[in-house]
Amino acid sequence: MAHTVDTAAASTARLDLAKMRKIALASVIGTTVEWYDLFVFGTASALVFNKIFFPSFDPIVGTMLAFGTFASAYIARMVGAIVFGHFGDRLGRKSMLLVSLLTMGAATFAIGLLPDYAAIGIMAPLLLLLLRVIQGLALGGEWGGAVLMTVEHAPSTRRGFYGSLVQVGVPAGTLIANVAFLIVASSMSSEDLLAWGWRIPFLASCLLVAVGIYIRLNIEETPSFQAVKTAGAKAKMPFTALMAKYWKQVVLGGVATLSTGSTFTLLVASGVAYGKKELGHSESLMLWVVLSACALCFVLIPFFGKLSDKHGRKPIIYAGVIAEATLAFPMFWLMDTKSVALLFVAYLAMMTAFAANYGPIATFLAELFGSKVRYSGLSVAYMLSGLLGSAATPFITTWLLGLTGESSSIAWYILAAALASLAALFVLTETRHGNIDAVDEAPAVAGAATAGSTEATAAK
Repeated sequence: MAHTVDTAAASTARLDLAKMRKIALASVIGTTVEWYDLFVFGTASALVFNKIFFPSFDPIVGTMLAFGTFASAYIARMVGAIVFGHFGDRLGRKSMLLVSLLTMGAATFAIGLLPDYAAIGIMAPLLLLLLRVIQGLALGGEWGGAVLMTVEHAPSTRRGFYGSLVQVGVPAGTLIANVAFLIVASSMSSEDLLAWGWRIPFLASCLLVAVGIYIRLNIEETPSFQAVKTAGAKAKMPFTALMAKYWKQVVLGGVATLSTGSTFTLLVASGVAYGKKELGHSESLMLWVVLSACALCFVLIPFFGKLSDKHGRKPIIYAGVIAEATLAFPMFWLMDTKSVALLFVAYLAMMTAFAANYGPIATFLAELFGSKVRYSGLSVAYMLSGLLGSAATPFITTWLLGLTGESSSIAWYILAAALASLAALFVLTETRHGNIDAVDEAPAVAGAATAGSTEATAAK
């Protein structure tokens, strides 16, 4: 009898593991597609959009306008987080993931068909801005739902690891986006790249979207949402309920995540423009540097997510943010030597720091909120960080560089973002031991200066 029970338990464990792998795969592929769509725009902003859609402006102004269009998506992401968060908390995670993926894919494909400034004048950048806003709306709903599909399904002892797998979508999407541009840029002349070659990475998005939708159609709703639904406890207005009870977590969670957006956007967008225009490196070389850094990040993010299951979310995130702050100046010292080898070293070192910061942050944010408003809370907090960090970084760094002519000005900006994140993280509490499945749980709240337990903090 005991043997039969053991066999049944082992079979159940294998089924659960297979289920988690399927859910994780669906989330990773979906977020990879979404981030590919987002960052292929960022790469194009750094390399070609200032010439295609803003050709009548001074080169620096044109680049700033291109990055301004890039940043507009982050405002839309906040709106998308509220809208998709509302329906994600009301109708479930799965349906919102499918809608967001389709929306993002359609907008990206349309960008690939967009006439340039020479063809339709001012309508070209205006339409580009509109499509960029649609991209932002979609991503505002995608990321939070994908995180919850893994974190709310995962065993309590492995939430950090499975949540970090969703984060892999960022370097994976960026890697694929840069590979696409690398292939296109290296296989044609600069004239052809500007004339039509830049469209290929955008049009190719439809293939990735089709794969993502196919896989996501076969995943189940999360236990946390099912428990809320069964108990009849769904919030009527999730965003209102969120801000009434968890506004501190939203604000502090967004600031705590600020440095991830600043650092990553520096590496994949601003850094590419700086290396090309200020240091004289070729487009292909800068794309190869980003490619190598993202490949490393692809491996390190799950590693740090797993460490957070053992040591807690905050210690690992602390280490990553402190490393980002420490490397802010050395990164540019190495880059400014114009040595190709040291350029790679600079990027790989900073990307390692980013991975430690970014790996556990999705699970950490998800665990801050109750299950009735978790989709809204997680999405809004993360998109707030994007608005504060990722959206501002390309514009501010271009402006600082044009104003001072010194790379140290950018390093000071990265250092300031890291210090802000450290301050917010210090106020938030550790979340690793919280129960995220209870319908009326009291998650970790802001207000404690040290990392106490969830239960102790909730009692305050």
